[in-house]
Amino acid sequence: MEWSVDPILFRVGGFELRYYSLLFITGFILGYRVIVGMMKNEKLPVEWADKMFVYTAVATIIGARLGHCIFYDWAYYGKHIGEIFLPFHNGKFTGFAGLASHGAAIGIIIAMWLYAKRITHKGFFWGIDRLVVAVAIAGVCIRLGNLMNSEIVGAITTVPWGFHFIRVDGDNPVLRHPAQLYEAFCYLLSFGALMYMYYKRNAGAKPGLLFGSFLVMIFTARFIIEFVKEVQEPWERGMALNMGQLLSIPFILAGIYFIYRALRIR
Repeated sequence: MEWSVDPILFRVGGFELRYYSLLFITGFILGYRVIVGMMKNEKLPVEWADKMFVYTAVATIIGARLGHCIFYDWAYYGKHIGEIFLPFHNGKFTGFAGLASHGAAIGIIIAMWLYAKRITHKGFFWGIDRLVVAVAIAGVCIRLGNLMNSEIVGAITTVPWGFHFIRVDGDNPVLRHPAQLYEAFCYLLSFGALMYMYYKRNAGAKPGLLFGSFLVMIFTARFIIEFVKEVQEPWERGMALNMGQLLSIPFILAGIYFIYRALRIR
């Protein structure tokens, strides 16, 4: 498979729309519809979904950006703090390139704590148990966006389904794992499992069960797939576990704990 898709869908004057941006927005819209469905299912105010959307959107963007700058490129941003939320890197306009899912996860957790205190007053787990179902489907869209950008590519491989990412390797005829598709598929499976747990197994009645299951499924997939990814930063080369894997371990352990805690509730 030769992959040379132009990441820009169309240009109008100085404006350009990228597939990534379109898929990012699509992910939020699909997630919002999932939450609206849950609110209606529980006969709760749909306005709660609107406010959850706002809290989550802001937390995702800020958390993902900070996560990238702190976890992956602090050597630069530590000396250029002012550029963290500006579309520049090393004096050049780059747009807001650089988002990290682990940072987004931390941001969302903080946002859901605030959401519980200010909006629902139902407790932290009530909100985040429902939100993670939406986050899983949004994650599918974001990884597809990464594919359209030819970024977060896999390591060189000989598997017959490997992709030749022309925008990454040029005419060098190497094949790479389509790691973005691996993650998108795992996130889609996680979404299906969480929807089944919520609607068919009443998992929402056990605080923390959906959240814990999400953490275990998503970050275990992330941990395993990192083995077939190209490292994101040069300083990760030679590490037994890269930064993405090291950051995934605490989330997996936390997920196991929340599942255990939830299943003890009678």
